[in-house]
Amino acid sequence: MITEGILNINKPQNMTSHDIVGVARRTLGIKKIGHTGTLDPMATGVLPVCIGKSTRVMEYLDMDLKTYRCTMELGLLTDTQDIWGEVLERRSVTCTEAQVRAVFADFCGVIDQKPPMYSALKVDGKRLYEYAREGKTVDVKTRKIYIHNLELEKIFPDGEKTITFTVQCSKGTYIRTICQDAGEKLGCCGTLTSLERISSGIFHVEEALDLEVFREMDPLEIEKSLYASWQPLVHFGKVVTDEISGVRFAAGWHLPLQECQIVKAPTFAEQDFYLPIRTEFRKAYNVFAEIAGKEVFIGVAFYNETYKKLVADKIFYTR
Repeated sequence: MITEGILNINKPQNMTSHDIVGVARRTLGIKKIGHTGTLDPMATGVLPVCIGKSTRVMEYLDMDLKTYRCTMELGLLTDTQDIWGEVLERRSVTCTEAQVRAVFADFCGVIDQKPPMYSALKVDGKRLYEYAREGKTVDVKTRKIYIHNLELEKIFPDGEKTITFTVQCSKGTYIRTICQDAGEKLGCCGTLTSLERISSGIFHVEEALDLEVFREMDPLEIEKSLYASWQPLVHFGKVVTDEISGVRFAAGWHLPLQECQIVKAPTFAEQDFYLPIRTEFRKAYNVFAEIAGKEVFIGVAFYNETYKKLVADKIFYTR
């Protein structure tokens, strides 16, 4: 019986991320299932779905960079910043390819972005899209986001006033807002017309399960498709200890680093300036123990400078 693990689902269009969780619950007969990185109903692509005990790593997965491929149309402005909203304005498009490249060059590194009114962000306990649907406006502050890379793939193909690009970015980045902001800088508006998430951390769309295929898979096939809870935590360090120390750690004892083999150190250094994470996450380790000749995942720990030891954050091992 499946009790934990992470599925890489390829979310189809016209379904919410919560709809996918519902399908997984019905297919697996497990209630404790959640997803990371919400996708809008009209977006497609990678949606990591965490099962059972693996839901406990969801907060860690939010730190992963995500990559999107999108297409935008110039000369069009909508209330939702995408093609599925109400058209507010149309403008002529006179910009050149060189101007497009110059404008998009500014969308790199840490930038300020104002979340759209049609979003799930909460202000005073209420989601922005609820205010928008009521015709109300609220003061929305800009937030810092991080764009690791943005690559223009197609500019004005076959004479169309569209642009296709891929962007790798941090949590909280609104791709449709990039489209609108770029359109404004070009003087002609811009609206998102398609969006696909092609990766989220270690999860890639080429390896994602088609939802209809997933519905028909038997439990053994599904089990083969699962990622272990620790696998996506690639930025965490890794230590291996002996069985006695591992069992004690699982029972609440702190773990001295000298009792471990340090296989890998945490690799958060170059991302510290943008990741919205707790400071101790940057000192996180996946803890394994040699039990019955196998490396067994015990849990996640943070190195504590005061104790000079690893202190458990989440324990997964039970005897």
